[in-house]
Amino acid sequence: MTTQKVAVVTGASQGIGAGLVTAYRKLGYAVVANSRNIAPSDDPFILAVPGDIAEIGVGTALIEKGLETFGRIDTLVNNAGVFVAKPFTDYTDEEFAQVTGINLRGFFDTTRRAVTAMLENEDGGHVVNISTSFTDHAVTAVPAALAALTKGGLNSVTKSLAIEYAARGIRFNAVSPGVIRTPMHPEENHAFLAALHPVGRLGEIDEIVDAVTYLENAKFVTGEILNVDGGQQAGH
Repeated sequence: MTTQKVAVVTGASQGIGAGLVTAYRKLGYAVVANSRNIAPSDDPFILAVPGDIAEIGVGTALIEKGLETFGRIDTLVNNAGVFVAKPFTDYTDEEFAQVTGINLRGFFDTTRRAVTAMLENEDGGHVVNISTSFTDHAVTAVPAALAALTKGGLNSVTKSLAIEYAARGIRFNAVSPGVIRTPMHPEENHAFLAALHPVGRLGEIDEIVDAVTYLENAKFVTGEILNVDGGQQAGH
């Protein structure tokens, strides 16, 4: 088995995911990068694997392709996610399937296979889930029940799995961002979204990436939900 560590990043084609790919390469990791339409990379240590992790089996296949190419999996960052904000009774069955498919099914398939691989490593592994501040900080102006339902589940399972695998060397943590300046948010919404944070601005991609790389190197930290949300958790 190769000694070079390998990280898997979902939702890797833009925004936070693309920043994480760059960050893990700088840490010396090979990276398996996934999104629905991700383009191949010129870097031989970045394996681009297109696929929709909302579909059964795609997350499992993603990990297996990483194992075939690089021989091991050390870190998984479950970054892919979808956010639909609307009044609860306006959600459709299709939106429920979309949000739960990516946020929960994608997590389940990918993480289950990744943990199986990490159990083969002498030094275990690490799973980081990207959550949202809306799980614990509801905002009148942004009804987001499906985000709370799914990402709240990720926060809870982060703690559950951290305890289940603590003695086996696999850590589980989450980063819970506020609203981050990414292509997901049109420019015309930025002023409104910035005002949702006590610090009065949007978060930046590198601030979330820095939180993930901190957790990567913090070997005594597991079961942590790290809020990177401009003070939302403290109040408003």
